[in-house]
Amino acid sequence: MSNKTRKTKYVLMVCVDNICRSPIAEAVLRDIIVKNNLHSNWRVDSAAIEAWHLGARPDDRALSVLRQNNINYHSCARRLTPEDFEKFDYILGMDQSILASLKLLQPYYAKSQLLMLGDFLFGLKPNERIIEDPYYEMGEAAFQKIYEQCTQACGNFLKQARQDEIIT
Repeated sequence: MSNKTRKTKYVLMVCVDNICRSPIAEAVLRDIIVKNNLHSNWRVDSAAIEAWHLGARPDDRALSVLRQNNINYHSCARRLTPEDFEKFDYILGMDQSILASLKLLQPYYAKSQLLMLGDFLFGLKPNERIIEDPYYEMGEAAFQKIYEQCTQACGNFLKQARQDEIIT
């Protein structure tokens, strides 16, 4: 069954090492899906381009921000695989560099739509739509900003995806 015709839709969030941005985006989108009673038709996961923290829990600051917003997260970092390009309908990178890497890694036969999550931050200039890597920042402020960006972007993405309005 092709990605276009199956009922359940699969979304993969991708960042550099799957311990900061992509787990937050995954958790936020999953939370929106559950709150809108869409969990029977949508699946969300996250992965890394690199493999420095395979099997690790997300950064403590990411987990703290999620907890402060009443979202639990229990997954561990994993690396993107060639099979992900077949399984997932949508693969969303956190910045242009991740999107460029996804395009290089995508097999020619892949069906996934490659997108940048920040492109769903409507009303912003293209250079303002980056979900910046907070790993080297001090404290939780950058992680809270990512949470807020992901909340807006994931809500907009889900609305457009459900209405088949996503154009690549």
